Amino acid sequence: MNNEEIKKLALALIQAETEKTVVEILSKSGLWSDKKVWKEVDESSGNWSTIGNQQSAPDTALVEKIINSVDAMLMKECLSRGIEPTSQEAPKSIAEAQKEYFGIYDGKLSSIDASARSNLAENIFLVASGSKASPSYSLVDLGEGQSPERFLDTFLSLNRGNKSKIQFVQGKFGMGGTGVFRFGSPEHNLQLIVSRRNREIKNKTEKDLWGMTIIRRIPPTGQMRSSVFTYLAPAGEILSFTSKTLPLLPNDDLDAYKKSIEHGTFIKIYDYQMSTGRLRSDATRHLHNRLSLLMPEIALPIKVADTRFRKSPIKTLSGLSVRLDEDKRENLEDGFPGSGEMTVQGQRMDYSIYAFKVGKRETYATEEGIIFIVNGQTHGSLPRYFFERKVVGMNYLSDSILVIVDCSRIDRRMQEDLFMNSRDRLGGGPLQSEIERKMEDIIKNHPGLRELREKRKRELVEHKLQDSKPLADVLENIIKKSPSLSSLFMQGVRIKNPFKLTGAGEQEKFKGKTFPSYFKLSKQHPSKEPKHCPINRRFRIQYETDAENDYFKRDKDPGELTLEIDESPIEDYSLNLWNGLATLTIGIPQQSEIGNKLCFRTGVIDISRIDSFSSEFCIEVDKPQQETNGGHGKRKKPSGKDTGKDREKPIYLDIPHAYEVRRNEWEKHKFDEKSALKVVDGGEEAGYDFYINMDNVYLQMEIKENSKIEPKLLEARFKYGMVLLGISLLDFDNKSKKLKGEAPEKNNDVSIYEKIAMFSRAISPTLLPMIVSLSDLEVEP
Repeated sequence: MNNEEIKKLALALIQAETEKTVVEILSKSGLWSDKKVWKEVDESSGNWSTIGNQQSAPDTALVEKIINSVDAMLMKECLSRGIEPTSQEAPKSIAEAQKEYFGIYDGKLSSIDASARSNLAENIFLVASGSKASPSYSLVDLGEGQSPERFLDTFLSLNRGNKSKIQFVQGKFGMGGTGVFRFGSPEHNLQLIVSRRNREIKNKTEKDLWGMTIIRRIPPTGQMRSSVFTYLAPAGEILSFTSKTLPLLPNDDLDAYKKSIEHGTFIKIYDYQMSTGRLRSDATRHLHNRLSLLMPEIALPIKVADTRFRKSPIKTLSGLSVRLDEDKRENLEDGFPGSGEMTVQGQRMDYSIYAFKVGKRETYATEEGIIFIVNGQTHGSLPRYFFERKVVGMNYLSDSILVIVDCSRIDRRMQEDLFMNSRDRLGGGPLQSEIERKMEDIIKNHPGLRELREKRKRELVEHKLQDSKPLADVLENIIKKSPSLSSLFMQGVRIKNPFKLTGAGEQEKFKGKTFPSYFKLSKQHPSKEPKHCPINRRFRIQYETDAENDYFKRDKDPGELTLEIDESPIEDYSLNLWNGLATLTIGIPQQSEIGNKLCFRTGVIDISRIDSFSSEFCIEVDKPQQETNGGHGKRKKPSGKDTGKDREKPIYLDIPHAYEVRRNEWEKHKFDEKSALKVVDGGEEAGYDFYINMDNVYLQMEIKENSKIEPKLLEARFKYGMVLLGISLLDFDNKSKKLKGEAPEKNNDVSIYEKIAMFSRAISPTLLPMIVSLSDLEVEP
């Protein structure tokens, strides 16, 4: 083919929107069925073993392509200054590159205004095109671009580590971008690549040409053990052609392929198999929001456009952190986000806690509860059920909390231990468990979350408290008549106070200072008297201050805390600052012995001060404290004489608080007509709260069709039956996991509360008919 024929072929493939069209174009050119013009990616017939083990979802795979475009922009800026990316003169981190090349400070896009972000985003585009049901996605960047002879070492390479020695880019091994291959068009997984090297950085030996290839999947046949990915290379060479520009971008009116570029990279994935209908809809809405979550602190902003609907204008994507900062007043509770730091195995991680107003969280996240990021990209997450763990006790807020943990500072080895190589999920193991334990403690004891939890609970149930006393009386009679039920309530029936009433009054809104005027030990921690702490426990020290909540984690001029003992830094601690109270949680140093007196020193400094706020406190190391199941039980107070009170006693349940929910309250509880029971852990010592749907469609059907039984009696049977079922399921869950040696809170797949909701929904059609039928049953003599 001559230059014009190759260019015509390239433009036809660029504008094609379906797998079928691509196959037709290549067939007419005599290329599709000619095996001689297709070469194996990475020159390996076993490339499926690498490509097939990348990201497990199409959205996270797409993120890797976007990150590659960001890397291409950073590389272009470095090379255009005549700096070798692996040299000492090159930036030592992504944050350093952001500052030097784009004026972005502290690695935060929030440090530049919206107009600057919008202009910067013009360098990278994600464009949805094709059909509404099966869109194609194009990634277009004005970065370094690649000449045809570079394709094999960049786009078509695996495991070559072509970025491994470059410190200011995210990609390292050259294989993450292959994750999209398997999610391409359903039959052949097609992907188009068109690229041209930026003239400013092109070597003299490189030809100033556009390169073009198509990647396709060949399924296993005959003696092939697996699929193999191949690319188009007639005569063993990447197709190339000359053209001053190519029309690759939409214009402002969303007309596709109207705006031309002179260099850069265009990658198109045809008929992309996005996982849900929401993500396949307008890319500027749900997909934009999803990508913002997966790239909370993306290094450079991008533009998102959708040429299919032509309704929503082109939108700038700057990551979740910028979204939350801009929308904070309308979506977050007062005082949030909260922030702090924790150290694990001597390495620091910063975290931010976002508490959303009711119903606002779902705009930003779905099932994720805690997301772990490295250089702005989500590498793994824990589900929101994490907050429902018994040891955390934040059920009432599980659909309102989102935590971001920044792992960018931990070393590469620890990152390898924490995350899978695909960078889309956690790897499990001791390190993850240690991080989870620390996050459990941080969330459980966060004063702002505790206060918000009690507020939410009060708003839901305060006017219904009178319902619980009759329930206790009825259930007590039922339990006394049943030996099996009595075993669940060995200490008798009792109802706990649903609220922690201490300090429940209205509090004055806290207004912190940018730079504090004091940071001192709380009065409950006198510096001269040592605090006692078991050698196997962590201890807390609190400080009073007038610093604002994000003092230690804000983007501009943050404060810094140092902690040391005998002038040696302490590595095992976490720090949380909330409304004038800073809580420092510290682990006993490993070399400590029982009876040791350990004296610590803290210093807090920022750019406004010459001298730090210094404090000293001491602790005395006590004997180890006995652990209960899972290591999260209550502390036992030491006792001298054995009176039998401290001996292990059988576990028993308390009668829960049960509240009736009517149709007008369904939205608050996320109920529908078939919902039956929702159980919520009230946290601390408050016990469980049961919410029963009294307008359940099957209950109302029984009331309507069964005229022989009083409606109130049917409602009572339904209500008490659901409560007893819920109690039994809670008891079974606790006991079964105890037998297996598991902590009840460690199941990250589906929580017991979700299981109860599903089971009660399933049994609600048969509960009342079963009660009526069995009560009439007679045994023949």
